[in-house]
Amino acid sequence: MKHEDYTVGWICALPTEMAAAVGMLDERHRILPSRPQDNNNYEFGRIGGHNVVIACLPSGVTGTVSAARAATQMLSTFTELRFALMVGIGGGVPSEEHDIRLGDVVVSKPTGTFGGVIQYDFGKTVQEDKFVRTGSLNKPPELLLSAAANLEAKHMMENHVVAKYLSEMMRKYPTMATQFTCPGIQYDSLYKPEYDHPEGYATCSQCDASKLIYRKSRPSEDVVIHYGLIASGDQVMRHGRARDRLRRELDILCFEMEAAGLMDSFPCLVIRGICDYADSHKNKRWQPYAAATASAYAKELLSVIPTKLVISTETAADVATAAGK
Repeated sequence: MKHEDYTVGWICALPTEMAAAVGMLDERHRILPSRPQDNNNYEFGRIGGHNVVIACLPSGVTGTVSAARAATQMLSTFTELRFALMVGIGGGVPSEEHDIRLGDVVVSKPTGTFGGVIQYDFGKTVQEDKFVRTGSLNKPPELLLSAAANLEAKHMMENHVVAKYLSEMMRKYPTMATQFTCPGIQYDSLYKPEYDHPEGYATCSQCDASKLIYRKSRPSEDVVIHYGLIASGDQVMRHGRARDRLRRELDILCFEMEAAGLMDSFPCLVIRGICDYADSHKNKRWQPYAAATASAYAKELLSVIPTKLVISTETAADVATAAGK
């Protein structure tokens, strides 16, 4: 394989996310040498008929700037890439309209005047201390939006195959089973937004159970795929009242920290597995499983995109160049 043989980029922020991504490959390829000025480390492989190159952000260096740098370097090395998938974990924003649970998947989808991702912390403060968001981010390419719509319709008629892909991954890599298995619904707790996690405790074992929000049991244990707006910014959201305020303002489904650095420089779809509720009760228990469900959805998405259609699409580098003119 050569650098020019790869048409799909896959970007992760954390090693856990990269492990889940590599676990979804149908076939792994040998590592290609890096090009000058490219500091990314890559994994290579195939999903269906697509050759995929996977990059992870430097350890401990997340955020929009780091994501933008990784994307720029990936584009300079792999000149035939057509688009990227930003796949990993995010903080869910549950509401009466969107019954989001831990392990579910949120996929960026253009809504109203937004292209699918909102940089919620970018703007200016004006009179009366009001914060006004400025600018807008590009929407994903039509090829990915069509594939996502295809899957959304398909899943209305039949189940998705997330569980199937997770089982295949764990058969192929048995050591992943201990970490990437679903923790269980007994560890999926949503607290009232005004109730903060008591300081000094790593888990919610000492949290007040009377502050839990009652939610009906689902008829199936399958994860649910949600489509809508994703809020992206450089700060971690871990405050229930701020989360709900931004939900009311922007109608967002989840928070994450990298996508805003990609959308204007790399044709991209964002896929996030929900690992917490973006409040003070967040912990890392659900991160591996959420990374795996997001990666499984990404694999299913690629399975409905014809290889010939990808090859006939304009390269990501050309799209970025045209956008910058």
